[in-house]
Amino acid sequence: MKVALVSLLLLIVILPVLGFSATGDETLKGRLQTFVSYSLSLMSLLLCVLTIIISVYTVTSDIEQRQIYTVITKPIRRYQFVLGKLLGVIILDVMLLALFSAVIYTITIYTPSFTNASEAELIQAENEFFTARAALNVPEEDVTEEVLARYEELERRNELPPDETREDIIAELTKRKQLAKRAAEVGRALIWEFDNVKPLAETMFIRFKYDIFPNPPDSQVYSLWLAGDDQYIKYGEQPDTPVYEQSHKHAARTFHEVEFPSDVVPEDGKLAIAFVNIPPNEAPVIFPLDGFEVLYKADSFGANFVRSVFSILLRLIFLACLGLMASTFLSFPVAVLFCLVFFFTATFSGFVTESFGYLSENVGAVYSYTLERVIQLLPQFDKFNPGKFLVPARLLSWSELAKAAVLPPWWGFDGDMVFVKAGLLLLLGLLIFRFREIARITA
Repeated sequence: MKVALVSLLLLIVILPVLGFSATGDETLKGRLQTFVSYSLSLMSLLLCVLTIIISVYTVTSDIEQRQIYTVITKPIRRYQFVLGKLLGVIILDVMLLALFSAVIYTITIYTPSFTNASEAELIQAENEFFTARAALNVPEEDVTEEVLARYEELERRNELPPDETREDIIAELTKRKQLAKRAAEVGRALIWEFDNVKPLAETMFIRFKYDIFPNPPDSQVYSLWLAGDDQYIKYGEQPDTPVYEQSHKHAARTFHEVEFPSDVVPEDGKLAIAFVNIPPNEAPVIFPLDGFEVLYKADSFGANFVRSVFSILLRLIFLACLGLMASTFLSFPVAVLFCLVFFFTATFSGFVTESFGYLSENVGAVYSYTLERVIQLLPQFDKFNPGKFLVPARLLSWSELAKAAVLPPWWGFDGDMVFVKAGLLLLLGLLIFRFREIARITA
């Protein structure tokens, strides 16, 4: 097919060009992040579109050109015909995905050798890109009792907003209370504690973003960071391990990373991190709900890259099943259009879900029993986008892939059931094709 050849040529030509032309923020890390993000997105897009076209064409062309008559008249059942087509498409996808992933990986690995990066940039790329880091997050504090007490107080004073529901008011009060517990006055400290910390590398990172009101003239926030034994951080007891203690200055409302040695973690794995709001700051410093986490190396870049490629394979398998299902009852152009609508909706599922969630407030039950059910059947490709993990060097574990493949987005799992949904589409296609009239007997 010409479209397959064009897609292959585009990838063969564009991927090396991206490797040499991507600059990002002019640092080695930025260049690598830009190349990986664009190259994986381009490869995923072209292979997804190619999978849709081939999976649809492989059945519709046999029917339109009547080649199917020479196959189903033999002792081959119709489900075997469809499954054979699916197997062929998946094998082709695996071959192309392996080929172009190897090209992207090779260019990424050897990019530092062809640049004039400084030693500091090489170290930064090694620590913040060529790795797979897991995160220690601070759980949200339970402020239910305080929020309910505040709500009842506002209700007694008749000060509740008249145009907002009780749920909206409770949500806003909860957010304010949680932010208040993540605020530090000048001269005061915030302390976060973590258990069972077992770093695999020599360094760890504090990733943070904070707000300050009013904003300083130079938008800079001064801070003192401490990391080490929780007994020392909280009570000042003499620790058996080193303590990280360093003053910093960072811009507000922007994410930053502070590196500290992992040998500050005591043998019992109880790590404490402290932030002190120091002068010349003149206002409280607030950490947003997503504004603090501790990062540590959990795996290698290569292993993380392989798992990210598998996440692309998941969507290709889903699209192959979708294309075959559509080809069992639609013509080629209609089936391709049908699949593309599904594909782009799944690609921007977060935006679509939010938009229809707003729509549900206006149309109510009509939406709940129609569009909402259809949207729930779609996979959320943007939730497991490989660039979301590789670019910030975040760990994509096999358990995360299992969630995407088979686990449901309820019962405490943040899953997507891509394999399950693909299987349902394939089963539907088999049922349609089984009862479809391929030809009529004429006298």
